[in-house]
Amino acid sequence: MFNGIADGVTALCVLAMLAAIAFNFLNTEKDRTFRERRSPVATASMAAFFILLYITIRLRWSALEPEGFIVFRSFGLVLMIFGAGFNIWGRVFLKTNWADHVRIYDDQQLVTGGPYRIVRHPLYASIIWMFYGAALAYLNPLAAIENTVIFIPAMVYRSNLEEQALIKTFGDTYSDYRKMTGRFFPMIGRKNSEKEVYTE
Repeated sequence: MFNGIADGVTALCVLAMLAAIAFNFLNTEKDRTFRERRSPVATASMAAFFILLYITIRLRWSALEPEGFIVFRSFGLVLMIFGAGFNIWGRVFLKTNWADHVRIYDDQQLVTGGPYRIVRHPLYASIIWMFYGAALAYLNPLAAIENTVIFIPAMVYRSNLEEQALIKTFGDTYSDYRKMTGRFFPMIGRKNSEKEVYTE
């Protein structure tokens, strides 16, 4: 029974994410000028990791017996739903600044409002949360380990590239924002910036 619910929630979250990603690709403006640094960590490599995680969960590699643990499994489903919603919220706030590779547009804006007040990289953070949620929902420790030792380091690498480009473009404005906001998880005990900053 619970596995059927988990499968349904997972399918809805994946479809929502695919729709959001397709929207990003379709709405990337081709006539804007930009500086770009190609990265091995992009949509294709992230999709490859998703396939690995899916196989791990579907084939039940290292999965615990599904009896019981309903509270943990339910929390995992909630985390998946929350992550999908947070990801879409981040894409809405990012607007046309999204790119598959590390790209700074000539008319780039620094977005620090909405989900960007909570974490600096809400798109990556939310996927990390969703993967942990899936590991919990399906009681699969190996999926959690894969997320920790493969996906998170890849996201750290990609986010470092982006932050170097943003510091070069926005200087102290981005550096100050970075000090006040966690990368993938909210900072505890540190107050986020009081206002949203949109810098042209």
